[in-house]
Amino acid sequence: WLKARRPQAPPERPPPRVRIDRRSPSPHPGGPMNGGPKRAKTATAETMRIRKMRLMTAIKTPYTADGNVDLASFDKIVEHQIANGVEALIIGGTTGEGHLLSWEEHLFLIAHTKAKFGDRIAIVGNTGGMCTAEAAVATRKGFAAGMDCSLLINPYYGKTSPKGIIMHLESGLKYGPAIIYNVPGRTNQDIKPELIMEIAGHEHFAGVKECMGHERIKLLSDKGVACWSGNDEQCHESRHLHGGMGVISVTSNIVPGLMRKLMDSRDDALDGKLQPLYKWLFTEPNPIGVNTLLMQLGMAEPVFRLPYTFCAKAMREESVTVLKSIGLEHCPKGAKGLRTLEDAEFKHVLNGDDA
Repeated sequence: WLKARRPQAPPERPPPRVRIDRRSPSPHPGGPMNGGPKRAKTATAETMRIRKMRLMTAIKTPYTADGNVDLASFDKIVEHQIANGVEALIIGGTTGEGHLLSWEEHLFLIAHTKAKFGDRIAIVGNTGGMCTAEAAVATRKGFAAGMDCSLLINPYYGKTSPKGIIMHLESGLKYGPAIIYNVPGRTNQDIKPELIMEIAGHEHFAGVKECMGHERIKLLSDKGVACWSGNDEQCHESRHLHGGMGVISVTSNIVPGLMRKLMDSRDDALDGKLQPLYKWLFTEPNPIGVNTLLMQLGMAEPVFRLPYTFCAKAMREESVTVLKSIGLEHCPKGAKGLRTLEDAEFKHVLNGDDA
């Protein structure tokens, strides 16, 4: 089991210890964590570029039959994303199974994506985590590998105080542009608006991936915070009626061009047409649905890293009907097109070392 745990990326020598300057734990000297007033800094040009993006995809990480990351399939998925107007990719997010990748794999995938596609799409690395020191080191290395922005989450399982949340996030913010990820459904701890506003003046604060719905997005947007919906089924309304900037989407793995249309202009009919797909994708915990469907479309080998497994055959048959009603021309497809697949065609692995 020790081998299966996710280690820190193994460099030639141990990574340096993260030192917190207790005289000024905030990157705003004399700021709120030290009892003084918050001093807003002008956002960097790169931070402002990220803030203006409408559509980002939480991209899937595909695997080869031996359990290693499948770069050939990954590249095909990315090419389809770029061709359909996606502006940024979240590398190793929940959908991309960053929690099942070693840090070596995770940072390599960031570097690969940047080297091959960085002139055509922005790279957002999910380098946040529960351990502050580990997340800080990973974020520093992610920027060294070329990512344009980080995705930072509050500590989960080992929850902390409001002050601890701020200090945890600030430890990653200092390295470059960052999107804060608020998903209480996974962390069991909400990053309240007052905490977001504590760090909103940071020069690297790009905005929030917000999963608390329309009301929260409107509240933050009215305060000038860029918000990307983390709920695909709500993203159209959040964008056009509640001030949201856009969406960080799972569904855009399947229909990126249609998600682009939803972000560019209000289209209630199209949003309604996509609701059955949203429902199907999230019937099982994400990323089970999107993994299964990309495998059915022939865009990824039918290989799952545990603990994820495939959707039941009845669900797979239903997905064929759902996608045909939307239009298969909007989906990426392999040589064999959309298939139901048989249970025996799926394979489960632990990781690439388990081959």
